[in-house]
Amino acid sequence: MAKQSKPLTKSEIAASLAEASGISKKQATQTLEALVALAYKHAKSTFTIPGLGKLVLANRKARKGRNPATGESIKIPAKRVVKFRISKAAKDAILGVKK
Repeated sequence: MAKQSKPLTKSEIAASLAEASGISKKQATQTLEALVALAYKHAKSTFTIPGLGKLVLANRKARKGRNPATGESIKIPAKRVVKFRISKAAKDAILGVKK
């Protein structure tokens, strides 16, 4: 198994964005924070980042589960969850195009 590298920090992402777009690191950080705030605000009606994917709300049905320690059956209530659906373009760029 290949050794996993550490995920980029917010500071490293901002530095990369600043370098790629020719803006200051502070401006890049503000832009990143604005994007996150926008995503939080609009996630209830689906928030899309073109070329990357979208945040969507999904309803999970109530179901029966099992406590792994005791084997006892438990009821898991219905709930709303936030999911991120990756775009086809991002999948192809990361995993390579299927033939």
